[in-house]
Amino acid sequence: MTLFLWGITIIFISGFLVFLPGRGKAAAMISQTALIAGSLLTAVALYPVLIQDQVLHISLQWMTPEIRFALHLDALSALFILPVLLVGVLGRIYGSRYLPAEWHAMRQKNHWFFYHLLTAAMVLVLTAWNAVLFLIAWEVMTVASFFLVLYHGEAPSVRRAGWIYLAATQVGTALLIMMFILLSGPSGAMDFDQLVMPAGIHGTLVFLFMLVGFGAKAGLIPFHIWLPEAHPAAPSHVSALMSGVMIKTGIFGIIRIITLLQTPPAWWGWVLVGIGALSGVQGLLYAMAQHDLKRLLAYCSVENIGIITLGLGIGTLGLNQASTLMAILGFGGAVWHMLNHALFKSLLFFGAGSIQHATGSLQMDQLGGLLKRMPRTGITFLIGAAAISALPPFNGFISELLIYRGAFESILHFVNRSLPHQMGGLLIMGALALMGGLALAVFTKAFGIIFLGEPRSEGASKARENAPQMWGPMAALALGCMALGFASPWLIKAALPVFKTLLPTFQQDILLAELLELQEMLFYILWGSLAFIGFLILAGALRWLLLRGKTVQQAPTWGCAYSAPKPKMQYSASSFTQPLVRLFKTLLRTRSHVHSPLSYFPTKADLHTHTPDLFLESVYAPLMQWIQRLTDRMRWVQEGRIQLYILYIALTLLFLFIWKL
Repeated sequence: MTLFLWGITIIFISGFLVFLPGRGKAAAMISQTALIAGSLLTAVALYPVLIQDQVLHISLQWMTPEIRFALHLDALSALFILPVLLVGVLGRIYGSRYLPAEWHAMRQKNHWFFYHLLTAAMVLVLTAWNAVLFLIAWEVMTVASFFLVLYHGEAPSVRRAGWIYLAATQVGTALLIMMFILLSGPSGAMDFDQLVMPAGIHGTLVFLFMLVGFGAKAGLIPFHIWLPEAHPAAPSHVSALMSGVMIKTGIFGIIRIITLLQTPPAWWGWVLVGIGALSGVQGLLYAMAQHDLKRLLAYCSVENIGIITLGLGIGTLGLNQASTLMAILGFGGAVWHMLNHALFKSLLFFGAGSIQHATGSLQMDQLGGLLKRMPRTGITFLIGAAAISALPPFNGFISELLIYRGAFESILHFVNRSLPHQMGGLLIMGALALMGGLALAVFTKAFGIIFLGEPRSEGASKARENAPQMWGPMAALALGCMALGFASPWLIKAALPVFKTLLPTFQQDILLAELLELQEMLFYILWGSLAFIGFLILAGALRWLLLRGKTVQQAPTWGCAYSAPKPKMQYSASSFTQPLVRLFKTLLRTRSHVHSPLSYFPTKADLHTHTPDLFLESVYAPLMQWIQRLTDRMRWVQEGRIQLYILYIALTLLFLFIWKL
């Protein structure tokens, strides 16, 4: 535990090093080196926990006997910490070249201070074993990420995005406080192992507070509204850190509370399944209709959080039914997808930043033809797109396959039960199948419009590959996406300590037996993937042999008989997805602006679509307007006289005293 404490301390202190006197560039390099060193120390401290199945714990007296500085490092928290360290370091390297070279600018020093603070706060959130310490770290994480989003705070849209994010997360924090108060019970104990699940309506409130409080941070629909606002506003390395790992702290909170309470009600699982399916499908539908690349990726984060929540629902049902296989498949698929999503989503946000850095735009209709000009960015982005679309043999396919298998296992488990129980598994499989098709359409659109065809703007035509500090982290994450896919048979068996933490009441020999069965299934998938790759290599070699010594001519792509084709004649982001957008028009409410050709020789034709977020436009915006009108009418309460404020305090204390009696 000493090594771990040293590591997180160095990460925290590294943020202050950017304020060292002297040359700004030297201070930035010292700070970056310290972050890397602290992350390596922390990662080394995770080895005995993940490999040797150790549990590290420290508990020191802090404020009161109930409020202690208690840290608990088990396999579950260690697995969540790994992507925090990896993405945190890669994002720091990437951002050193992504941001303008304003080494002496105080704004950039403040930015890196909050970046390092966010990294340290996330590690603390994932290891805190006392509710008060957890909430303090949670709030530090929220405030640090708020200031990171506001890096370009001079723009009104950025300030709006920052305040939406802060408001959404503060509501979630308030609900988490109430959840911990209910779980602390009459004794008021705040350590996690002393939390007690209350009975009756209070137990239901615990679940609802947990779902909304953690779901607001994770981005579950309908609590997702801050994601599509904050990610386009934040720098790309911040978006990667927030979307790749920070939103997973919400998932971690849900898993931790559910597994601590051991036997949750079955309806908890079905609610998680329902909200996961809604988030997954609706998130992809919104992503399909976007024109801004980072906004598209933000909605895809909503979709992937939905997939993870589906897995949590299956795992919760497995706990309730004492089904070892269902619990392993559900929780295992969810945790594995958490790790996978951290890799490919960070990769895609890095790719978006690389595109913006080279072209000055993230509007897909202003891009095109970038694969020839930015091949490293294009290839790594393609790997990330394939992984997030769950195409084999990449890592996204493996985790979704486990959740598929868990859905099938739930159908078998409930085969003799009522029809609604059997339909639940079919709902999961149908939702996953629909998500897979939609994800493929979304990223076919994104990659095709951005990297293929011809440039649609001057910025795209002049784009060049970025520096190694930017494409190097992307290449590392792309290799990670492939490695986790190919290494899946060995990793599933090595994950036994994680499953022992998730399922402490299940017998270890049964857990190991189920993991070995899953390992055999993954080996079949691995051999099939390797055979397919071998076939592609043989086909490429055969093509080379057939064309060897022959002249290969290149010609322009057929222009559909137009004598003078122009880049604007290509598919746009709107036209590519118009058939699917029209199919789901009831759910999307897309507004189309069409200027059709009006003659045999038209000079202008245009199609533009806009898809508003119905939850933000139809639910939250009217709610905020109503609250604003209400608070305007209540201004008389705040008259500025201290005597009146003392009266308010006295009345509140009197009410609490009477209520307690």
